[in-house]
Amino acid sequence: MAGDESAFAQVVEAWSPGMVRLARVYVSTDDSAAEVVQEAWLGVVRGIATFAGRSSLRTWVYRIVANTAQRRGGREARTVPASAVGGDGSDPTVDPARFAPPGHPHAGHWQRPPSPWPEQALLAAEVRAEVAAAVAGLPARQRVVITLRDVHGYDAAEVCSILDISAANQRVLLHRARAAVRACLERYLADGEEAP
Repeated sequence: MAGDESAFAQVVEAWSPGMVRLARVYVSTDDSAAEVVQEAWLGVVRGIATFAGRSSLRTWVYRIVANTAQRRGGREARTVPASAVGGDGSDPTVDPARFAPPGHPHAGHWQRPPSPWPEQALLAAEVRAEVAAAVAGLPARQRVVITLRDVHGYDAAEVCSILDISAANQRVLLHRARAAVRACLERYLADGEEAP
């Protein structure tokens, strides 16, 4: 039994930081996210006998975190209705004028290639802060999908399982989230090029 407790403690230590980041997507404070994770671990302990192994243990645990955080976030009234976001999603994510028009020998390719991003600019703290702010400004469902895919490194099937969404829905949410973050980053970098 002591070995099981030791293994459990190692899993809690290894997974909890990522679980807090996931919970933070749904709730308004770091303290609330920590409480969600604590509640989720209690749920894991209570429900481990019901774990059927249809997914990995980690996916099952993250699903518990997502469900717990969604309930807590709902109580905090932190959600924004889709109607408040505006747009029906039919607008192109990249301005079509940025591509060569039909009839051009390179139709569909960039009119002007994007300027290369020096590695040090990508690693700069202020760029990371811009990306974090862009992600924080996303609608909740987009924010959680991009966090699971691009921060935690889950594959599409795992995200679908954790969030109980279809593969098509996951792709749309991820595409919109990445497009919004890219647009924010492009605006930020363009502003930097115009500065003296």
